[in-house]
Amino acid sequence: MDEPSTAPSPSTTPPRLGFWSTIREAIHGSQLDFTQISVSRAVVLLAVPMVLEMSMESLFAVVDIFWVSRLGSDAVATVGLTESMLALIYAVAMGLSAAATALVARRFGEHNQEEAASTAVQAIAVGALAALLLGVVGALFASTFLSAMGAAEETVRLGAGYTAIMLGGNVTIMLLFIVNAIFRGAGDAATAMRTLWLANLLNIALGPCFIFGWGPFPRLGVTGAAVATNIGRGIGVVYQFAALLRGGRLAVARQHWRLDPQKMGALLRLASAATFQTLIETASWLGLVRIVARFGSSALAGYTIAIRVVIFALLPSWGMANAAATLVGQNLGAGQPERAERSVWLTALYNFFFLGAVTVLFVAFPEPIVRWFTNEPDVVPYAVDCLRIVSLGFIFFASGMVMIQAFNGAGDTFTPTVVNFVCFWLIKIPLAYALAIGLDMGPHGVFVAVTVAYGAQMVVSIVLFRRGRWKAKRV
Repeated sequence: MDEPSTAPSPSTTPPRLGFWSTIREAIHGSQLDFTQISVSRAVVLLAVPMVLEMSMESLFAVVDIFWVSRLGSDAVATVGLTESMLALIYAVAMGLSAAATALVARRFGEHNQEEAASTAVQAIAVGALAALLLGVVGALFASTFLSAMGAAEETVRLGAGYTAIMLGGNVTIMLLFIVNAIFRGAGDAATAMRTLWLANLLNIALGPCFIFGWGPFPRLGVTGAAVATNIGRGIGVVYQFAALLRGGRLAVARQHWRLDPQKMGALLRLASAATFQTLIETASWLGLVRIVARFGSSALAGYTIAIRVVIFALLPSWGMANAAATLVGQNLGAGQPERAERSVWLTALYNFFFLGAVTVLFVAFPEPIVRWFTNEPDVVPYAVDCLRIVSLGFIFFASGMVMIQAFNGAGDTFTPTVVNFVCFWLIKIPLAYALAIGLDMGPHGVFVAVTVAYGAQMVVSIVLFRRGRWKAKRV
């Protein structure tokens, strides 16, 4: 292993600042050592830009489907089917991201910036290779995959270009995820935030231009949405690399750009479990769709709309969970496991208050929220019921997601994989089937099962977290 870097570490002597000054510092980017300042301040400095980062992702998802929906049902179907195929790519990207955050944060906590930079390069190389392999297959067989997913002939004809570009250009997804995870592991959440805001604002601006042919842009229909997405994300990746080379909290210099099989192996060991962890959760939601679909298209449409609103609300709270992962990794690297634990409990408390407020809003006003998306009389009751019942589980999920990310930040990607399997496959799916079909509760039973699964995830993850075995994890 290389000797620790002699490069200056982040400042450990913060000036006394008020709340709003701390918020401004968080958005601008802090150079403080998060293992030395107060735990509450460290959480705020990391969580604020991470929450804003995820908020932009939420906004993009809504705006993107808004423009595509103007092209008709075939275009929407193309996007939905392609998103299903992208689930594997997202899982790989998230698995590699979790591993990159854990390893970079641990090295950064040790003040070993040379090792942190070298680890970042290995993560980028592995991600690029995986994207290349998946991209070639996806681009060549886009039409075949759409047909295999059950797309109608007209959907395949109109959507093959969109699917080919999205799958073939998945390197922008992969690198955007992984390099932002590297920034977060180093504690540079502000750069990760700016990257995603740049990429998604460009995407939002270019989307309708390429879809409808505004101004000098060609009219490409649904394919234009894919072109805009890849341009926006591609420019975001260029910005990421410029930031890495420019240097900040983490600088990647010429000598770091060499492959290290040993580090790549460590990265892949962590990433494999984290990828499976994501696939388990994603597949469980597909299982719920199959159950809800038994009760007709109106029930399925209501469920789909409500879950989109749920995801819109939950993505920002993932920012706080990501902050916990960084603080765990850095504090374990600094030899301060008790401080790492305090960081997690405080982050979970903040997340509880945030999602608690969202719960009150969704429980009190579900119908007005749903009617922003649909006024179909057969769909609204299902969407309202789903939003109200599932949001009751947010207060449980607030702690559960933070604990899951804390395990990942410690480099223990196996434990949350087991937790997800137990809660989502041994509890959520069987319970949803039993309530909805066995007890004849219909879709309402599925919604109840989701909330119960959130509660189970919270209880199981807290019990395992309190045992403290993650503190001894070596990565």
